[in-house]
Amino acid sequence: MIKGILIDFGGTIDSDGIHWFDQFRDAYALVASVPESLLWDAYVHSERTLGRNPIIGPDYTFCKTLQTKIALQTEYLQCKGVTITAQDTILDTCYNKVVKHISTVSKPILERLAAQYPMVLVTNFYGNMHTVLAEFGLDHLFKEVVESAVVGVRKPDPQIFRLGVAALGLEPQETVMIGDSPDKDILPAQSIGCHTIQITPSSPLSSLPLRP
Repeated sequence: MIKGILIDFGGTIDSDGIHWFDQFRDAYALVASVPESLLWDAYVHSERTLGRNPIIGPDYTFCKTLQTKIALQTEYLQCKGVTITAQDTILDTCYNKVVKHISTVSKPILERLAAQYPMVLVTNFYGNMHTVLAEFGLDHLFKEVVESAVVGVRKPDPQIFRLGVAALGLEPQETVMIGDSPDKDILPAQSIGCHTIQITPSSPLSSLPLRP
């Protein structure tokens, strides 16, 4: 019997299984023509830079986090000879989409889940997840947040899921991990005995079986 929920944030709560590269690609397409392989390199560069360096402060909102990522991406593209002058358009497109999705889809579902089960957020993030949750009005829904930059363990290390299970005060087999990534969420959670549900565009959060 499931008694508690572990859930991912990026790609799960904020985008219902749509990879963030795809979201950036669609936003860039509105303002410039950038080869997809080059944009992928810029995306990877920004993620690795933020993973290695404490650039994101604990008070950074999701909007400011996106702004920082886009700045790193466009700086990389500039070095490769591609100038992007409409960063604000890219930011507004990405951020407004997330705001709409969370407010109309994710938040109502999370509120119903939180009324039925204790929930712990397990996420690879930058140390500002509490600020982000408050920004979207989600901070009251989670018993605890297990965030990679805070606990010093990153997915796909199974230890981060063990920390989540411990925060719930349950056994792994009594929990379900909800996430979008097979490699970073599903397989490592299964390896410690958790049940899992993968979120994809064709199996979104709204498809979760909820009690009446």
